[in-house]
Order: sequence, then structure tokens, then C-alpha cells
Amino acid sequence: MSFEFEILKTQGRARAGILHTPHGDIPTPVFAPVGTQATVKAVLPRDLREIGASLVLANTYHLHLRPGDELVRQLGGVHQFMRWDGPMLTDSGGFQVFSLAHINRIDDEGVTFQSHLDGSRHRFTPELSMQIQQNLGADIIMCFDQCPKPTDRIIADRAVERTTAWARRCRQAHPDDSQQALFGIVQGGIFQDLRQRSAADLVPMGFPGYAVGGLAVGETKAEMLATLDFTVPLLPDNKPRYLMGVGEPDDLANAVMRGIDIFDCVMPTRVARHGAALTAKGRINIRNLVNATDAAPLDPACDCYCCQNFSRAYLRHLVKAGEILGSVLLSLHNIRFLIRHMEAMRHAILEGDLSGYVSTFLANYLQTP
Repeated sequence: MSFEFEILKTQGRARAGILHTPHGDIPTPVFAPVGTQATVKAVLPRDLREIGASLVLANTYHLHLRPGDELVRQLGGVHQFMRWDGPMLTDSGGFQVFSLAHINRIDDEGVTFQSHLDGSRHRFTPELSMQIQQNLGADIIMCFDQCPKPTDRIIADRAVERTTAWARRCRQAHPDDSQQALFGIVQGGIFQDLRQRSAADLVPMGFPGYAVGGLAVGETKAEMLATLDFTVPLLPDNKPRYLMGVGEPDDLANAVMRGIDIFDCVMPTRVARHGAALTAKGRINIRNLVNATDAAPLDPACDCYCCQNFSRAYLRHLVKAGEILGSVLLSLHNIRFLIRHMEAMRHAILEGDLSGYVSTFLANYLQTP
């Protein structure tokens, strides 16, 4: 088998493990930078390797529309296309279909929508999502699902039915996990009985991993954590668990404590492009006047290229001047910050002191300025 999830140690529900893939090992828990259009914005693949990234995500919807998944396949798949030789994950396109596109029709067969790029009409089905992801060639691929508003019970109920039916069709279209591992996605909003039904339907299908979808899309943090409390125990202990679209440092800590292994989010690069930096004492706005003459690095404890070489004053100058280098350096730092955070939690699990690390981290990160 090309895929194997090896659990090295547990502490409570948290696990430290290794996900073995055809393109290398992924130490878990892990944060994956998002390369929506086959690029992590403002970050070279060379630099992703340098800052310790072990998994990168690309987007099915965007790459299908532009440049086209068939072209990516002809050019050697997404690894070759973007020159990233490590493990990759592609989402199913479901979230973007439901959040970005103008939807013309949702039915039990699939979704008809208009592209956010040019208004052209397209139709996504579970089978097409599998074909696109097979063309892209990522190591981990996702079932096509319906991502509903998490607090709307009526829509969440219907989404569970469709997600289950579509997962069966994805499984039929992709029965072999030897080269690409197909993960199922548990839906159900914030409702315990719906999550229970979704998991009960999906687990017998025997996916090599399971995602918790439909969170961090409108519910409160308390609702998200409560949902994880009753959802994670429904998933197999011996398979990786992926919380989709979550990347805030405090959410990562709380979710790792609850047994999540894999995370992804656009947040670190998105906020970097707006002049925000993640630090051990919370998020800061580098544009603030207090940084204008500050010769200190963003985070003295950080080992990234940005913190090892540049001052807050210089970074503020770059951002205020609209220089691209400001986005590059802040993106590098923010991703490295989250990777260091995950490395520290993995080490703490192995050493048996995750609760101590998390409590100290949260006390510092969430402190009142």
C-alpha cells in the first residue's frame, strides 16, 4: 500500500503520527498551506520546503476552470505543473461551487452553476469531480459534497443525504486508493444527530481518511468546538482526520486536542497580503505606527527567513509602500508560524505534555493587548 497512517503516540484524543504517501511522509498533526491555483500565493515551492511544509492543497474548482485539469494532466499532473514534489491534497470543488459560483440548479445528480470568472455554465457531478482530481494527480483527493450553512437544520439535513449519495458515487468512480487516497467528508452542520447519521453512512464505505466539513463557515467558535466534541469520536481511530478550512492558531490548538490530524486554510497568506502577522502574542498589524522605528523582528522566537533578517520597521515600510516583498516575507513568516505551532504540538504529544503547551500558547496568543 502506498498509503498508511501510523500513530506513534496519543494523549487524550490527540495523536502524533505519520501519514505515508507516494510523494513522501506527512508528520501529523499538520497544517497545509493552500495553493488554490497551483501556487501558494507569494511563496516559492523552494521556500515552502525550507519552512517545513509537508503537505500543500490545490483547488479542484479553480484549476478545472483555469487552466483546465486536462492541460495539467498533459503537463505531468499538479506536482510537475507547480514543481512541488511533496504530498498534495485537492479538495472536491464542492465548497467553491456553493460559495463562489452563481448556482443555477442543485439536484440529486449534481450542481449546475455559472463560473465566477466569465459567467460560463458548468455542471459538477461526483463523477466529474473524481475525473478532475485524477487528472490533477494529488495524493489525497476528496469526495464531492454539499457544504451547507452550518446553522440551518433543514439545509444541513438535505446536504447530509446528498453528501452520502455522492460519496457512494465517488467511491464507485474511484475504487482504488493505491495511488490516490479518497477521503470521505462528514457533514451535518452543528447538529449532533445529523453528524451521527453522516458518519454512520460514510464509515462503512471504508475510506482511508475522513474529513469534518462544513465548519468555520458561519458558526461561532464555541459551536465549532462543540461539534468536534461529538463528531470526532464517530470517526475511525486508525485513520487520519481532516478539519477542512480551519487555520487560526487557537482553533488549531483546540482541534488537535480533540483529535484532528490535518488542517488547511488560506488565512496565513491572505492576512499577510493585508499587512497582518501572526506572533506568539497574537496577530499584529504591521502598518501600525508603533512599528515604524522598531528594529526588532516580528517574533524573536521564529526561525523563518523574515524574522532572522528583517525588522518590523522594514516590513512596515514595505507594506506601506505597496512593495510585493512585504507580502512575500509576511506570507513566509505566517506559514512558518503555523508549521512551528504544529511541530510544537506534535512534540508535546510525544513528550506527554500537550495540555501544558496548549494552555501556555492560548494564554499568550489570546492575551488582551
